[in-house]
Amino acid sequence: VTLHLNPISSVHIHQKPLVFLLNSPLPLVWKLKTERLAPGIQRVFFVSLGSVVQFEKGNFSLSAETEEKFFPEKNEHLLQWAQKKYGAVTSFTELKISRNIYIKVGE
Repeated sequence: VTLHLNPISSVHIHQKPLVFLLNSPLPLVWKLKTERLAPGIQRVFFVSLGSVVQFEKGNFSLSAETEEKFFPEKNEHLLQWAQKKYGAVTSFTELKISRNIYIKVGE
């Protein structure tokens, strides 16, 4: 699955830390494609067991962390876990089948 990350139109270059929970019932390779995300900013990708994140060429991967995590099975529990751990969830998306996911990041 390719994860496309771009800032919202009102933000020229996104310069804030991000945390992603990438959960799947089957192990996946998450291919990351980014545009206009500032280098050197911490970005954390938690993936379900057996999954990996592949970064594009460049220095984005130098400031990104990937960690395998055992997530709660049901989405409601996953959302509650994320809210408890991080205090807020700004976006939640559930897809049955997809090869590409487009996410706009920003304020």
